Amino acid sequence: MDLSTPRVMGVLNVTPDSFYSGCRVQTERDIADRARRILDEGAAIIDIGAYSSRPEAEHITPEEEMNRLRTGLEIISRNHPDAVVSVDTFRADVAAMCVEEYGTAIINDISAGEMDGRMFETVARLNVPYIMMHMQGTPQNMQKNPHYDDLIKEVFLYFAQKVQQLRDLGVKDIVLDPGFGFGKTVEHNYELMAHLEEFAIFDLPLLAGVSRKSMITRLLGVTPQEALNGTTVLNTVCLLKGADIIRVHDVKEAVEAVRIIDKLNGK
Repeated sequence: MDLSTPRVMGVLNVTPDSFYSGCRVQTERDIADRARRILDEGAAIIDIGAYSSRPEAEHITPEEEMNRLRTGLEIISRNHPDAVVSVDTFRADVAAMCVEEYGTAIINDISAGEMDGRMFETVARLNVPYIMMHMQGTPQNMQKNPHYDDLIKEVFLYFAQKVQQLRDLGVKDIVLDPGFGFGKTVEHNYELMAHLEEFAIFDLPLLAGVSRKSMITRLLGVTPQEALNGTTVLNTVCLLKGADIIRVHDVKEAVEAVRIIDKLNGK
């Protein structure tokens, strides 16, 4: 995939409890409609997830996660066989199932291998691109009391170590996600945003996911349903600071932001 122009990743959650109701879909018709809308509005990637990673989310079994994903992936592959699909999972067995049974193109792991020690070797074996995110803790406890002595230094060291481990295993395509909202206070999130362009030191694609998150809702005193304007503002900031992929609930607005920034950059 050519990332000389930033790409938009559209979220499709086959879960009953994701934090933003606008992208929770469970019926076959809803899943098909959501996938079609993501692609029609210009997203390059559909990111399907079956395990809610919102703070204090319910911990479901691998079997339940697989069952939900099989339903969604079957519908997507039937209706959009050429779509580029990433699966949002931290479990190696789930990742393997999605790639081997449905040809999923990308693994998107919120835990960067921390929640399943077999993930790195599995990704290396599957030979697929791997998005790894920085998170302090787990979805169940990450927002209890996040603390850093030096946020930027700790996140950079975390990624430096992880990238080396993946390179040693032969993983070629690695994407970094700073993990806005995952084990971070509102202040941490904006500090991370202020330094986002510094991730260029890794010379790896950068994914930013800020869509309708608490760094917007808490700052502005709005609900996730009211956070589209704040989301568009932060997506634009991410693009200006070098994001190659933006992960969003609202594809049309994100694609428009990319077009505007591309024009500004003379493309």
